[in-house]
Amino acid sequence: MVARIVDTFTRVLPEPITEGVFILGPDFGEAIRDRLTQICSRRGMAASFAVQDVALGTGHAVHAAAEHLTGNGVVVFADTLFDMDPVERLTGADVIAWVKTVDDPSRFGVAVREGEHVVRLVEKPEEPISNEALIGIYYVADLGVLREVLSNMIADDRKSYRGEFEITDAFDDMLKAGMTFKTSGVTEWLDCGTIPALKETTWRLLEKEPDGVEGEVLNSTLLEPVYIGPGARVESSVVGPNVSIEADAVVSEAVLRNTIVFARARVSRSVLRESVIGQDASVSDVELVANVGDHSTLEGT
Repeated sequence: MVARIVDTFTRVLPEPITEGVFILGPDFGEAIRDRLTQICSRRGMAASFAVQDVALGTGHAVHAAAEHLTGNGVVVFADTLFDMDPVERLTGADVIAWVKTVDDPSRFGVAVREGEHVVRLVEKPEEPISNEALIGIYYVADLGVLREVLSNMIADDRKSYRGEFEITDAFDDMLKAGMTFKTSGVTEWLDCGTIPALKETTWRLLEKEPDGVEGEVLNSTLLEPVYIGPGARVESSVVGPNVSIEADAVVSEAVLRNTIVFARARVSRSVLRESVIGQDASVSDVELVANVGDHSTLEGT
């Protein structure tokens, strides 16, 4: 997902990206940092990291990278995939928020507009005041201003009704201070913030990107669309439709449909449908629908 996000911005922004700053939870190890560094280095970018020790909201997360909040840049949350038309210029506003019209905005922050200018930002409104969902992408002309607003919010312990420091509240402070906000649309928005959304997004990407077999397939039947990542192996199995098997995973003597198998997981002698198998997980001798966490083991009898 991160690689896709970086590639999208590399393609659509009017100036090159020089650095990626990744805000991680405290349990992300060196392997994740190495992968993110490789993503950046292959695209001519530097990679830096910050850690949010306690999950106290989106604003708190961005503030964890306070030392990097200088100059202009894009703040983006990595639980969504999107596409957009090329941006000819990033001028005329202090902040540009990308939005998407949705039927139910209660899961998202929303932008309230008067004409082309944003007048209010509200995080997950209890009342339907706008159907323009903030999809977690913001261009900020001066990140130093955002840093100062976030610092003041945290110093004043100004949390939302959800008990968190919200990035939308920080941007709303900037709005009230007289800064200019505009919105921009996306041509496609693929939410990955819940397990059902992640699966739906995966199926749509599989349909759009055929020829996704990079790993090894032995004595097996593939029912497209299917993705088999580099280093993955499928042996004596029936896989598909709508199956994604990520790098270095192994599937043997199994039947999989509408299922995601994350990197380095192992599935054997099992029938899975509508399932998500986490990284480094092991599943064997079962027939079921399941969401199996990273590094977990599920064995039948």
